[in-house]
Amino acid sequence: MPDCPTGRRQESVKRHGRGKAHLLRDIAMLFLRLGTLAFGGPAAHIAMMEEEVVRRRGWMSREQFLDYLGATNLIPGPNSTELAIHIGHAHGGWPGLVAAGGAFILPAAMMVGAIGWAYTRYGTLPEVSGVLYGTKPIVIAVILQALWSLIRAAVKSRGLAILAAGAVVAVGAGVNELLVLAGAGLVAAIARSVASGTAAKPRTVGLVAAAGAGGATLTAGGLVEAGVAPATFGLWPLFLAFAKIGSVLFGSGYVLLAFLRADFVSRFGWLTEQQLLDATAVGQVTPGPVFTTATFIGYVLAGPAGAAVATAGIFLPAFVFVALSGPVIPRLRRSPTAGAVLDGVNVASLALMTVVTWQLGRASLVDAPTVALGVLGLAGLVWSRVGSAWLIVVGALSGLVLTLARGG
Repeated sequence: MPDCPTGRRQESVKRHGRGKAHLLRDIAMLFLRLGTLAFGGPAAHIAMMEEEVVRRRGWMSREQFLDYLGATNLIPGPNSTELAIHIGHAHGGWPGLVAAGGAFILPAAMMVGAIGWAYTRYGTLPEVSGVLYGTKPIVIAVILQALWSLIRAAVKSRGLAILAAGAVVAVGAGVNELLVLAGAGLVAAIARSVASGTAAKPRTVGLVAAAGAGGATLTAGGLVEAGVAPATFGLWPLFLAFAKIGSVLFGSGYVLLAFLRADFVSRFGWLTEQQLLDATAVGQVTPGPVFTTATFIGYVLAGPAGAAVATAGIFLPAFVFVALSGPVIPRLRRSPTAGAVLDGVNVASLALMTVVTWQLGRASLVDAPTVALGVLGLAGLVWSRVGSAWLIVVGALSGLVLTLARGG
């Protein structure tokens, strides 16, 4: 595709003699850095990726980024990790897919594994409240900047603006996230067909809707029936248990907690309630994917081998889903009906991100110092063009200093 930004980028790389190895190194180094500094959950990860791959590096257009973001919301698994995998595939082909996903996961998995070692040795979690106190306001600033630029690209008409507002209201009222996404895509397709005076193609709309739900159902059903009900603990049952969760889980870290409790505490009896709560806390407070909660659980249950097996199990489905769906997305955009569905899903995805940002903001901006950090972080991003990674480091150090000054 020589006419697309990604194609032009790759051709430019070849002309300058940098080669595929340098391209993969660029992808890996970027996502290693993001995986090391991406505090704040999926919304923050997405915001940092948009800053790096759209505004700073120009690896893809904002519209392409939005399409991949919308697609990740239609498949199960960790959304920000799947977005990283999509970006890697779009910019570096199949090797880029592996490099981006692996690099984004690796730093968090190593950190969580180290915490798992300390936990099994000493029985307590390291103190991280000071770091979180300072980084959370910066994360809110990063998300707000990305939201603004993405909304400007996604809301291309008055109809999409109304649809986005309706999605925000629906999510805020507690409507299931998948229903909001599917409904927005369907409404956008119908509106387009009415405006153009043509009937929407049911087959096209059905294929887009089935891309997420159908693949997830088939994969999950196969795993559930393939023996994810072991009576005794082992590395293979551990792998299957996490692969099942990675294949069927839509939603936030709170949904992950529910799945983990149902399987590892109630069904298998491998973990205690307190161990599960500690594992969830570790996944929330470390940078990178929240799904590295699995790494901690694997380490607690079976040491380094268990950590590796659990990490592979929960993330492997994400690579499979992206590999299957990624090549289809550019073709969907060329179809008017499917493009309308993607437009609807994109604005609904941003509506989800808006509601999450509001919730995170209420929990993060709790006093005058955190509000000041948030305002200064936003000013740094907008006017001085300071990289978000540097601001997060400054926020972490500021949080530590303020916490120590208070004696806490």
